[in-house]
Amino acid sequence: MVEARTGRIVKVAGPVVVAEGMAGARMYDVVRVGELNLIGEIVELHGDQASIQVYEETGGIGPGEQVVDTQAPLSVELGPGLIESIYDGIQRPLDLLVKAEGDFMSRGITMPGLNRKKKWHFKPTMAEGTKVGPGDIIGQVQETTMVLHKIMVPPGVKGTIQKIAEGDYSVDEVVAICAADDGSEQQIKLMHKWAVRSARPVKNRLRPNTILGTGQRVIDAFFPITKGGTACVPGPFGSGKTVIQHQLSKWVDADIVVYVGCGERGNEMTDVLTEFPELKDPRSGEPLMRRSVLIANTSNMPVAAREASVYTGITIAEYFRDMGYTVGLMADSTSRWAEAMREISTRLEEMPAEEGYPAYLAARIAAFYERAGRVQCIGSPQREGALSVIGAVSPPGGDLSDSVVQATLHVVKVFWSLKAELAYARHFPAIDWLTSYSFYQQYLKGCFQDAEQGQQMEALSATAMILLQQESELREIVRLVGAEALSPRERLTLETARSIREDFLHQNAFHEVDTYTSMVKQYEMLKTVLHFHQRGLEAIEIGVETADIFKLPVRQEIARAKYIPENNIGKIAKIRQTIDEQIKQLQPSMVT
Repeated sequence: MVEARTGRIVKVAGPVVVAEGMAGARMYDVVRVGELNLIGEIVELHGDQASIQVYEETGGIGPGEQVVDTQAPLSVELGPGLIESIYDGIQRPLDLLVKAEGDFMSRGITMPGLNRKKKWHFKPTMAEGTKVGPGDIIGQVQETTMVLHKIMVPPGVKGTIQKIAEGDYSVDEVVAICAADDGSEQQIKLMHKWAVRSARPVKNRLRPNTILGTGQRVIDAFFPITKGGTACVPGPFGSGKTVIQHQLSKWVDADIVVYVGCGERGNEMTDVLTEFPELKDPRSGEPLMRRSVLIANTSNMPVAAREASVYTGITIAEYFRDMGYTVGLMADSTSRWAEAMREISTRLEEMPAEEGYPAYLAARIAAFYERAGRVQCIGSPQREGALSVIGAVSPPGGDLSDSVVQATLHVVKVFWSLKAELAYARHFPAIDWLTSYSFYQQYLKGCFQDAEQGQQMEALSATAMILLQQESELREIVRLVGAEALSPRERLTLETARSIREDFLHQNAFHEVDTYTSMVKQYEMLKTVLHFHQRGLEAIEIGVETADIFKLPVRQEIARAKYIPENNIGKIAKIRQTIDEQIKQLQPSMVT
């Protein structure tokens, strides 16, 4: 066993501690600081001095106290028991800590991320004598009713299975023994550890060409994200970033959801922690927690732990991706993570860059988002996994020129710009359709089993966006010279654009039907709105007054289409028949 390396504290500056006598220590080694055994990580080395970012409050720590180097990087435990867990930023199980410590836990307390006492029933999928390598699936555990946990050969293990047996095991018990080519034996357990700052290996990276359904109309129809894609959600205070993240966590078409609350307000994290266990999964009817992992790091926790929480979350997400699952990671918010980097950098006396952020801010953000993707996993059997990363950004005052926003936009492919004016007008989701974009729009038509329907949806989405852009121009004209200056066709464009905004884009997250909309229903709704527009144009051409078109009773039915249940979508198609009938009545001689 390697003898522990110890040093002595010479300086304490908030979450940063400087220790001497640390010759031979390595960057990102985890250390135990002071008499309280606080958890820290080495972030800078000068000779035998090491600068350490401490993940807990350093009050009461002073010079002369001991620092012990564990000689291992910050790692997470990966194995059965992750699902339904609620962790802090360094994978301490908060639900178990509450039972052990109460609402306020002691500093320096440690508890393993995975329960050592619980037994899991392991079923082998490979026989003795089989040659295996890293990533090979050797067995499985039914972790929850919704998640089949696949036990993979850990990285660095390779050889022939000598012994493997079905049975009930705890996560630290040996389930298989592998004989290496040199004759040595390697033990395989239900769990293994992985350093959070290192991306897990993959065999190949694949094109992210399959849309990740969210059930949110403004996202799916106009600015979709793919399985393996990346998205940025910037917006000012009160514009709905957290609500969007919650909605995506509930409804996103992913097998596993990892939600990271990074430096968020305590009451918001409380909402997440109390709501998630009560939510029902729309696909199975089971509790949503049975396919979710929550990582809670509130704004009053030490800043250093914010950075760790983001890496902890994405490492857990990569682990489930490697099993062949589609995983959605929600990070709320990466601005708090960047602020933590800035504070640590300042205390380390590093040269500041723009707005005081460290010069490596963009590199850190890029490295984080680059861990997303649709991949061919290592090991056998062959399988594909996907990890989609959606990060909220909270720029001061909603300023999109903020360094964190700009660094994020350089690497993500989807930009959902939240606008305070829309939020104040009670239009939610408050995503601005004029400034947002998605580079995955080209894959929208692949969402439908009917190829013709998919092509029509792509065309409908493009037409609707043109109308919304025209509305922006026409409203400026109305503001300057009045509505009388508009032609009948332009007045119809304004009215149709309003219908797109209010009847299609506006969505009530708290309505049992409107909270989620399938792609087929989105297609029917948008087709109905634009069908009204097309029939209105034809009526105007033969002399029908726009005022009469706007007064048609069918417009109420169009507005209420969003509340038609998914199992009764056929009623939306009937609205189009009603449109034809009522417009025909305006001009009996009109040919439909």
